Amino acid sequence: MAECDPNAMKKAAAERAVDEYVKDGMTVGLGTGSTAYFAIMRVSELVKKGYKLRCVATSQQTEDIARENGVEIVNINDIEYIDVTIDGADEVDPKLNLIKGLGGALLREKIVAAATQTEVIVVDESKIVEKLGVRTALPVEVCRFGHVRTAYGLKLQGCEPVLRMKGGEPFVTDGGNYIYDCKFPEIERPFFLQSALDTIPGVVECGLFLNMAAVAVIAHRDGTVSEIRC
Repeated sequence: MAECDPNAMKKAAAERAVDEYVKDGMTVGLGTGSTAYFAIMRVSELVKKGYKLRCVATSQQTEDIARENGVEIVNINDIEYIDVTIDGADEVDPKLNLIKGLGGALLREKIVAAATQTEVIVVDESKIVEKLGVRTALPVEVCRFGHVRTAYGLKLQGCEPVLRMKGGEPFVTDGGNYIYDCKFPEIERPFFLQSALDTIPGVVECGLFLNMAAVAVIAHRDGTVSEIRC
């Protein structure tokens, strides 16, 4: 692996995660984003080798990529549980609490994670932090109706909420909602913050994924891949 090659690092970690945790006959959750893309490609290779896998997509983008590469996608409402999900994250703390959602799919990602027995997070070493919120803003998905009032409620929690834009217009999620990226100095009490955000009218879901990940597969610039487990 070329040192400091971000795509090579993502690919190495994603393939390691799939090879170690995805077994024939499983129902697999497929994440969204640049790192999850490499996991989808690896799952596609297993399917072509004869693995019988059913997959649940965390976004329309992921579903489209998976189907184009011969992966069977099933409706989450038609299954009892997901064996393993391979997904990325924007920040990972030492206890495997996460910030997710910079890819815009946090609502579906959290629904899939909650239905998953083993949530495997794939990241490069730059995503490992001592405290959540130190590097990235916290995405919060909100209803479009009254979103300015919702943003005011977010600001009262100590952040600077910025409406996410795309092409000069507000970014719209697969669920038809907006996202505010909320920059905190750092998140000292993530469980408290998650509860506080959930009480704000108009908040659909926040990008704090707490006590959901079972393992993080981490790619390093020197070419090695390591794991952190709960």
